[in-house]
Amino acid sequence: MTLTRLVLPGLLACLVLVAGSNDGSKAQYVGGTISQIPAGCGGRVQAMDADFFVFSSKNARWRVPYDKINLIEYGQKVDRRYLAAVLISPLFLLAKKREHFLTVGYSDEENHQQAMVFKVSKDDIRTVLVVLEARTGRKVEFQDDDARKGGKG
Repeated sequence: MTLTRLVLPGLLACLVLVAGSNDGSKAQYVGGTISQIPAGCGGRVQAMDADFFVFSSKNARWRVPYDKINLIEYGQKVDRRYLAAVLISPLFLLAKKREHFLTVGYSDEENHQQAMVFKVSKDDIRTVLVVLEARTGRKVEFQDDDARKGGKG
């Protein structure tokens, strides 16, 4: 057995335990097919349960069984701060604001395809992606090379 075969499962288990030991990662529901969750709803995505991906907020809670998830996609939106550059300093043209987006696709009880898009904190996105890969057995699809670099670190 190679060292990688021994170490990798242990690292994944540690990351899953760390992600599951807190109250989740900050996230905002941007939109999707779930009308019960209002767009812009802030909350947390959680991997505390071994069987469910969970989004919870003050006003909404949504659980998706990991075995029903058929898409995990990660992308970034890079926004240059043009207004700040015009008003304050041209140096702001060099500054970039990156937003991190997670799309989770799954089949519901009636076998209809559903999708949820979340904006996730940059500090939490890598952990969320690793946990989802470990729990679902699916690889993350990256929207582009920048997202691949950001998601894999």
